[in-house]
Amino acid sequence: MIKVLIADNHPVVRLGIKQVLESSSDIEIIADVSTTSELFETLGKMTPDVVILEMDIPEINGIATLRKMKLEFPNIKTLMYSGQSEDVYALSTIRAGAYGYLSKTADLDYIISAVRKVSDGNMFITNELAQRLAFDEGTQKPRRFFRKLSSREVEVLKLLASGKRNKEVAEGLNLNEKTVSTYKARLMKKLNVDNLVDLLQQAKALELY
Repeated sequence: MIKVLIADNHPVVRLGIKQVLESSSDIEIIADVSTTSELFETLGKMTPDVVILEMDIPEINGIATLRKMKLEFPNIKTLMYSGQSEDVYALSTIRAGAYGYLSKTADLDYIISAVRKVSDGNMFITNELAQRLAFDEGTQKPRRFFRKLSSREVEVLKLLASGKRNKEVAEGLNLNEKTVSTYKARLMKKLNVDNLVDLLQQAKALELY
């Protein structure tokens, strides 16, 4: 039996995932939580095989939560589940330690196969995403840049794009301001821009707004 914990701040989403997964005889939902503090409190009491983690779960963002889980609970496998741009975030979350990434726009049938694959220690991304990562369409040219970015750089860029100042970015990611400035300079170089306005335009092209 595959034991699953669902971490998502939307009750309807948690209920929907539960209903889909519980239709499978080899999957058991052992808990569901709505915040990162609830997640870590629950993980201190029980050990799921797979955590389905929402990218924008409250309190700590999904990638930071994923990193913390990898440190504190290295044997638990994580499947990221998100409404965020799959093209941009899938590789970033996998680089940060996720075993798979599933978009909330994907067919429901994918959830069961994703959980099974991840529980076996295999990577999961949809066939559609695999094809898009293999072949860049001309219309998606700006998205090529995301492959150059580390998961931490994506986090910094997203916070900057949301209007956060360096100090707020530093506090949100537990970094110092000088490090954030270094990340900002690195982002400008990688995204081939020389000012903040153009950097935020790239963030928009990457669907980070």
